[in-house]
Amino acid sequence: MGSEPVSLAFVWHQHQPNYQDLSSREMLMPWVRLHATKDYYDLPAKLKDYPKIHQTFNLVPSLLRQLKAYETGEVTDPYLRLTEKPPGEMDESERSWLLKRFFDANRHWMIAPYPRYLQLWRLRGSSGDDEAHQRFTEQDLLDLQVWFNLVWFDPLIRENDAFLSDLIRKGRDFNEEDKLQLLQKQREVVAQVIPVHREMAQQGQVELTTTPFYHPILPLLCDSEIARECMPEAELPRRFRHPEDARRQIERGLEYFESVFGFRPQGMWPSEGSVSAEALDLIASAGVRWAATDEEILSLSLGRPMERTAQGDLRPVHGLYQPYRFDTAGGPLALVFRDHFLSDLIGFHYGRAPAREAAKDFVSRVLRAGQQRSFGDPPALISVILDGENCWEYYARDGHDFLDALYERLSESDQIRCVTVSEYLEEHPPATALKRIFPGSWINHNFRIWIGHAEDNRSWDLLSDAREALRQATEAGETPDEDLQRAWEELYIAEGSDWNWWYGDDHTSGQDELFDQLYRRHLTNVYQFIGREIPGALREPIGRAEEILVVEPPRNFISPRIDGKVSAYYEWQGAGFFDPVGRAGAMHRSFRVLEEIYFGFDLECLYFRLGTHPEPADLLSGGHRFEIQIVEPAGFLIRIDQAQSYELMQRTGSQWRSRGRRENASVGRIVECSIPWRVLGCTPGQTLKFFVQIFKDNVAVETCPEQQAVPVDVPDEDFEARMWVV
Repeated sequence: MGSEPVSLAFVWHQHQPNYQDLSSREMLMPWVRLHATKDYYDLPAKLKDYPKIHQTFNLVPSLLRQLKAYETGEVTDPYLRLTEKPPGEMDESERSWLLKRFFDANRHWMIAPYPRYLQLWRLRGSSGDDEAHQRFTEQDLLDLQVWFNLVWFDPLIRENDAFLSDLIRKGRDFNEEDKLQLLQKQREVVAQVIPVHREMAQQGQVELTTTPFYHPILPLLCDSEIARECMPEAELPRRFRHPEDARRQIERGLEYFESVFGFRPQGMWPSEGSVSAEALDLIASAGVRWAATDEEILSLSLGRPMERTAQGDLRPVHGLYQPYRFDTAGGPLALVFRDHFLSDLIGFHYGRAPAREAAKDFVSRVLRAGQQRSFGDPPALISVILDGENCWEYYARDGHDFLDALYERLSESDQIRCVTVSEYLEEHPPATALKRIFPGSWINHNFRIWIGHAEDNRSWDLLSDAREALRQATEAGETPDEDLQRAWEELYIAEGSDWNWWYGDDHTSGQDELFDQLYRRHLTNVYQFIGREIPGALREPIGRAEEILVVEPPRNFISPRIDGKVSAYYEWQGAGFFDPVGRAGAMHRSFRVLEEIYFGFDLECLYFRLGTHPEPADLLSGGHRFEIQIVEPAGFLIRIDQAQSYELMQRTGSQWRSRGRRENASVGRIVECSIPWRVLGCTPGQTLKFFVQIFKDNVAVETCPEQQAVPVDVPDEDFEARMWVV
């Protein structure tokens, strides 16, 4: 062993998907907010008690932006909305959704230790049933609202905060004031996440690094065909080759990081540890000094296996515990490689072991690893790199017992020195050049999670189509700059790694359909912002979970009076019906504006009726408009932006052309309108399909149905006779 202590570099990767739909300013899921109170603050703050422990934190720019959006109150999420609502004001669907989602926490460590929360879980049943909400009183639901948000606070925060400690002791029978104070405390902790990272970096105990802005798989953006090198047997989508997008993701990530912290980071963790020669060239060209990936990438790059003993220790002559120089056209780049085994022990295994035994085992393994360096060589650099939030809910007390035991041992050891990566590289620049880099990620040294499965390939093809449409619109110069900018932003979000993580057979979140929906929403927004027709494929699920479209078809002819109110009960009787509230995605069911869609016809016209809350007239006066888009058999758009008329638009090629205003519309307590069959060019026997959107400030804030279009069979003279026979 060398004369110097072993250098141990922890790199905690902090990341969440970009949950925000830019057209609605709402987060689809709450995990940025909840992990902020449970993990993102306390992990760096804990180091204040252990000044000898230096570590690196990798913060993804899209996570930072979402944290700032919560901090300023710019965004909300369905969980937060339903927390804020008093149980007495909830309808049946909201109560059912509350019971389904407010036990989204580790049962062993986050529910079972708290008698009241466990009692509520048992009252609901392990998975809940359709009648579960009837067993809950308003007080039960209020207690559930409080407990769900309370357990997502880190234990140390709860223990050191008088108000949170009092809530734990109180345990039940919370009131609305308790809940509002809890949410205020949540906002306060979220607001401290970025400052505590900044503080620790300024003190020199923490190094901050970053990732390309929306966490894309850089090698695949540069050239999707690179996957053939590590997956030669895979079927790949149409070639996606846009290194300019990869460069933009890198540059924007660095720029945003600098705007938050006031300096540019020296290091970068490429999303999912994904590397290729072209991707590393772009990283170096952006001025980044070092990057990191997995030991299996090093093994394949060197052509040398990483052999381990039965105890998991690496056999000698592996070359892992040192940095390498990789020369690129953009300049030299230092590369460090994570010890896969040690990282996974923390990520997946030590949570099941007694804290002190786990800490002792880890330290002994680090010492054994460091002994493989020869006397006179630079000290071994052992890199332990893993997600900084996901594993702790599987540990007692959110991992604090383990981390305290580990940090105490490391602080007392004179044989191990905890360093940031840049500290090590400053003292010991790479002495060995790496001649080639094997393309792959930190997961199985390939890209199989993100490409190669039929679902993954379909998502890449949809991305390619959207990007080509956006390129054409940009070159045409006819789209306003603001809309072009928003369209490009949506495309960059869709290039992120998180969507394809859930496609295919590799992973499931239990809410895959929501990720699928949000991915397609981002691509849909690209087309909307540039005024292009939305491909029908974007209305169909990519993943396994499919929306079952339940539509009650028309049963007889109707001829309603178009006056914006229900003039007579019978005028819409027998019309077709689609229930946006009952069929909405679970996350948004409780927060719909659009409450009902009726449609019907006679032999002359097709009729539509929309019901909303607030009432349509109030929405219209507040700057909203209603659009009914007919996607088959021909493209028409009924744009209702005035109280007594609509503008009819027809698609010609890729553009919408106005066919003038028509007075057969009315907006009042309901929206009503009609359009002649002859104008649509429809003939009996054809199937027309439509969907409805509500816009505010030219941004679609609601689309219904979200995944498919509502079918309407064009009638003939015998329609009612056939319906009577049926």
